[in-house]
Amino acid sequence: MENTISVVIPAYNEENGIVAVVNDLNQVLSKTGFEYEIIIIDDGSRDKTVDKARTTNAVVVQHLKNRGYGAALKTGIQIAKNELILITDADNTYPADQIPKMLEYIKDADMVVGSRQGENVAIPLIRRPAKWMLRKLAEYVTGEHIPDLNSGLRIFRKELIMQYLNILSDRFSFTTTSTVAFLSDNYKVEYVPINYYQRAGKSKIVPWNFVEFMNLVIRLSMLFNPLKIFLPAALFTLAIGGIKFIFDVVYAFEEAGGFTLNFLTHKVVSSSVLILCFSGLQILLIGMMADGINRKIAQYSAPKAKSFSRQLIRVFSPNDKTDN
Repeated sequence: MENTISVVIPAYNEENGIVAVVNDLNQVLSKTGFEYEIIIIDDGSRDKTVDKARTTNAVVVQHLKNRGYGAALKTGIQIAKNELILITDADNTYPADQIPKMLEYIKDADMVVGSRQGENVAIPLIRRPAKWMLRKLAEYVTGEHIPDLNSGLRIFRKELIMQYLNILSDRFSFTTTSTVAFLSDNYKVEYVPINYYQRAGKSKIVPWNFVEFMNLVIRLSMLFNPLKIFLPAALFTLAIGGIKFIFDVVYAFEEAGGFTLNFLTHKVVSSSVLILCFSGLQILLIGMMADGINRKIAQYSAPKAKSFSRQLIRVFSPNDKTDN
């Protein structure tokens, strides 16, 4: 039903912000006319996140060990009862007051992303170059303009996200992967400018996550649009081979003293030219084969997402303080 929504909040050591986030969501969603549920996925926190979360009206699900941001979202998505799913963070950085506007956009879209382009955006300057590079790479892979690649405030349809659950990362790159996946498969993604506030507590993202994100975007290109990677690599290799071939011909021409019989019998093409040319052709053929396989697979439904193990979680109902 279009007037129902499930809110999924992953939380890891977020005792300082979780209650305020849920209160803001209740205040905003209660005025939208939507029936909603709030699901908090505690990802093995070592502080009082679970205790604080259980004082709210949310369903609290606890991972018995830390499994990652993406893994927490996957658990919440599978538990969610409604087709529309809203995800947000537990650190009080995303503005709940923009959710009604996002709900308007989702009526004609498959995913709506809260794009951090407002007047108040507290993204550390040291992270902005890496985020820009990652976004540009994703834009090249998808062929679409992406104002915000990995915003943690977004609404999407459960039916669509479920088909990607097996390839979505268990870590912080979940949002990056979902954006690239939706755009690569030509789903409609809309962006709503939002503010992004200073977080409550310490950030979990570390510098080397950037390398993981870059590697992930390249892997997604191999999965959704392999020629975006193979074709430039093949053309570059062939171009280097062609330049080396011209150099070999000019060198042989000068050594033979012009176009003479000696030139015709002189060794012109070096082994490096042959290696480069054959390598370029091989890369191109592999890319074409991967693209053909990808198009063939696209004709069939995506594999069903793996179900989560109930032995690894505990569920707390909002009105029942006993463990389920």
